[in-house]
Amino acid sequence: MQDEGRDGVRDGARDGSARTALVIGAGITGVAAAIRLRRMGWRTTLVDRAPPGDRGAASFGNGGILARCSIVPVPVPGLLAKAPRMLFDPDQPLYLRWSYLPRMAPFLARYLSYGREGHVRRIAAALAGLTGDSVDEHRALAAGTGAERFIETGDYGHIFRSRAEYEKDALGNALRAQHGFVPYEVDRAGLLERDPALGEAWTFGAIYPDHGWIRNPGAYVAALAEAFVREGGVIRRAEVEALDGEGRATLAGGAAMRADRVVLAAGAWSAKLAAGLGLRLPMESERGYHLALKTPSSRPAHPWMVSEVKAVATPMDFGIRMAGIVEFGGLEAGPSAAPPRLLRAAAARIWPGLEWEAEEEWMGHRPVLADSLPAIGPIPGAPAVVAAFGGQHVGLTAGPRIGRLAAEIAAGQALNEDLSACDPGRFR
Repeated sequence: MQDEGRDGVRDGARDGSARTALVIGAGITGVAAAIRLRRMGWRTTLVDRAPPGDRGAASFGNGGILARCSIVPVPVPGLLAKAPRMLFDPDQPLYLRWSYLPRMAPFLARYLSYGREGHVRRIAAALAGLTGDSVDEHRALAAGTGAERFIETGDYGHIFRSRAEYEKDALGNALRAQHGFVPYEVDRAGLLERDPALGEAWTFGAIYPDHGWIRNPGAYVAALAEAFVREGGVIRRAEVEALDGEGRATLAGGAAMRADRVVLAAGAWSAKLAAGLGLRLPMESERGYHLALKTPSSRPAHPWMVSEVKAVATPMDFGIRMAGIVEFGGLEAGPSAAPPRLLRAAAARIWPGLEWEAEEEWMGHRPVLADSLPAIGPIPGAPAVVAAFGGQHVGLTAGPRIGRLAAEIAAGQALNEDLSACDPGRFR
């Protein structure tokens, strides 16, 4: 692909050479879309202001779990009543930068409105279709690239202080079971067989089999991107400032690029580019945090979800990553101090005797639409642009599938599944 440049010279795609694609965003979804398009024979350029796997991206800092069973959105019945108390309690995993409230109040009202049971059931069904085969999607994407070495498979355990605590989430448990995610239960002895360092408080576990996790998410995405280049793809470091509906992207500094198809996979920054195409979306950054515990005295055999604090603990190459937390505060503000403290306290509650040599804090941006579903498909009024963003808490899990679907749509292939729930124009 060639730049248009300031003189407006078009690329060679219209001259009968291979069709061209521009993928904006080098996270897991964008890299997956780029690889799929390249494998279909398209001349593909991947554009991002940061390199694939960069520590500033959500694909670097996520919990690392291929969470097939994570189909229940954050807004559920009862959350609206609980939210004010949670926001004022520093021990709860929900935070808000109060200075940002006036700006995000309309989004927050709409977001919480999807907590009604009918909405939750519909959203869970759509998410199950995107996450159910996530381990297989990752394996297929990574096969032969060298990135497959980062994929681990095994159980995903949810731990509780008691069986009664587990049973409180009756709707979530029922929805997971309805879509084929049925855990087997273990008592205190069964938990200790898996993780002898667990504290005395944890007496009940719901173990979901056939899951997976990524041992180093940043290195994984970088390895996939390296394979994309080996296969003939091009990566360009640049910031896209605007798009038009015919496949033209304006870069910072004034240069431009044009392609037959554009896949918009810029995560939390996608809404601004979509707005330039006339599509205004109820979308926010759901700021997420992780705490990396390096060289710990022990580590779990597989990931844990600690439902009490809505945080996950994942074994990784360097040690353990504690991740989770929901904070609304926009794209511009720096990290808050309270979320890492909560994650540190969660680690101490899970493993009271755990020690580690060093730690590292991280904050990044999850792109979340008001209904907790991604945008996948052509953008209305912009025939050359395909949306592939909004993965919220399952961005890594569903990224290869969303990227593949976006690539197939861009290439004009017929899909054998209903994506109407993820239609980018559904809020219009």
